[in-house]
Amino acid sequence: MTTDIESGAGAPAGEGRKLVITWLTLVAVLVFAMIVLGGVTRLTNSGLSMTDWKPVTGWLPPLSHEAWMAEFERYKAFPEYQKINKGMSLSEFQGIYAFEFAHRVLGRIIGLAFFVPFVLLLIFRKLPRSMAPRLTLLFLLGAAQGGMGWFMVKSGLVDHPDVSHYRLTAHLALASLIFAVLLWTIFDLTRPALRRAMPATAMLRRTGYFLLFLIALQIIIGGFVAGLNAGFVYTDWPLMGGRFVPEDFLYMQPLYHNFLENPGTVQFVHRMVGYAIALAAIWLYLTSRSGGLSARLRLGISALVSLVFLQIFLGIATLLYVVPVALGAAHQAGGMLVLAAALYVTHELWFSGKKPASG
Repeated sequence: MTTDIESGAGAPAGEGRKLVITWLTLVAVLVFAMIVLGGVTRLTNSGLSMTDWKPVTGWLPPLSHEAWMAEFERYKAFPEYQKINKGMSLSEFQGIYAFEFAHRVLGRIIGLAFFVPFVLLLIFRKLPRSMAPRLTLLFLLGAAQGGMGWFMVKSGLVDHPDVSHYRLTAHLALASLIFAVLLWTIFDLTRPALRRAMPATAMLRRTGYFLLFLIALQIIIGGFVAGLNAGFVYTDWPLMGGRFVPEDFLYMQPLYHNFLENPGTVQFVHRMVGYAIALAAIWLYLTSRSGGLSARLRLGISALVSLVFLQIFLGIATLLYVVPVALGAAHQAGGMLVLAAALYVTHELWFSGKKPASG
């Protein structure tokens, strides 16, 4: 059965379609920026600088010296200051506070940028009601992401001044899911109604789907790498501490704990999945060279393969330079660009050769 969006029957036409595409593209760009800023917040150790959550009234930072001092005193009551940043100056506190504050305000901006146009487009009938369930789900996911962010921060406001890597990974995974659903919806709206190119082969489809799975898995593993600070454990490449398999690979018992709690194991798995993605990308490219595919699909595959190898280069550089903020943020951004390209290719493969529904 073909849905309204798949067949084009429920998609807005003409100016309405362009308006919806522009709106969702803007939101997707904001979500992309939010994910990158979240990475910067993590890399600068800024995430625990705001010790309370005011989802409605938290639009303004402290506006006077007295207000800043009060905020700083609240921060001093928590373990991160007492165990890591004891003796830091007010100006240093303001520096880390700025990143976390910007991250939270951008989240509110995204909520408004999505919700207000969504309601207006429905009221003025520029948005077909068949798209409302998916877009309502997106809004609910966004609201859940705000709650997940605070749930994550709370885990670091205890004896151990670092957020739970499980909650951090869930926060990243949910952000990536929101980004993916936005992009898939945009691709639905921009997909031509008629295909003249030959359909993709079963091998090409399977390879594309498998590559998207590996990329999604790698994003989750990347969350574990960040949460466990695993990128700081081994900073040589292609070996890890002079060995292909790190010495501490499976030292924890039971064994499965190593894949969840052992920084060396998590970094090793991150590297191996990266190599698997490179091989799958090469195979996808070679399989697509047979000809007859649409120009959109061929261009998408070329872009995906290029981004995969750029991302691998950024990952290696980030390790060798011991995770500087600029390279770490670029690596985070690169991961989202790879995900976007993989979604585009998967979308093209999914509809390749399908005929539009009649009537």
